[in-house]
Amino acid sequence: MTVAPARLRTRKADQACVAAVDVARAAAVETAGPTEVGPHRGYQAEDDRVVTHFFECLSRGYRGWQWSVTVARASRAKLVTVDECVLLPGPEAVLAPPWVPWDDRVRPADLGPGDLLPTADDDPRLVPGYTGADEELDPDAARQVTEELGLGRVRVLSPIGRDQAADRWRAGTGGPDTEIARAAPYPCATCGFLVPLAGALGRVFGACANERSPFDGQVVSFDHGCGAHSEVRVGPAPAIVSEPVLDTFAHEVAAHPASEVAPLFGSKVAGDEEFGHS
Repeated sequence: MTVAPARLRTRKADQACVAAVDVARAAAVETAGPTEVGPHRGYQAEDDRVVTHFFECLSRGYRGWQWSVTVARASRAKLVTVDECVLLPGPEAVLAPPWVPWDDRVRPADLGPGDLLPTADDDPRLVPGYTGADEELDPDAARQVTEELGLGRVRVLSPIGRDQAADRWRAGTGGPDTEIARAAPYPCATCGFLVPLAGALGRVFGACANERSPFDGQVVSFDHGCGAHSEVRVGPAPAIVSEPVLDTFAHEVAAHPASEVAPLFGSKVAGDEEFGHS
């Protein structure tokens, strides 16, 4: 059986309520004052015999806002009455940005000297640690949520907090997708300056201990890398050519006849005759 789609009912505005512009304006003027109510900007049908009229707000502090006056008429009645009058933002109103809780707004760079950043008791990134004071806490259950028992600590990192940290670190400057990591000759996993982390994160991340690396003291992934790898060696010195090399492709070498060579001193002599001195 084929079911026909439901038809959306088009609400028809009550003409008596539509015509009650003066009634709506009088209510807006009574609420805000005569200098705050501007021209009529239209209406909207809210329900059967219920219409909202909109008037421009002239207050300098509410640019783009509008006075909204809802009028109604009872069934088979001719008198139109006012339901409510409120100031609402229009399509071009200047509004404050959406509210964001402080714990979602704060960033690592916002924490300065002396600042305190508290954590909630139900923070999903943390779970209770094993201190030995609570006899009801099963150590085996604690091992299921973290590889560390957290001896001496009230709370330790939960799997959620661990995964979130791993995602941040791999997407950051110490991850494998940076330009310097892609150009590195070797990964950090084979570098002698890498100090692996403890626990589950130690299988993927470590701390750089090379003071000449830009990542010294930072967490890096095993597949990260840089040019300061411990196995980078200085290449051999270039070979020194002892004899000059003549470019015979660009220049043609030709021998000159001996008869064309002029002596350095005096005139040219024949045979083995030597120069004399007087």
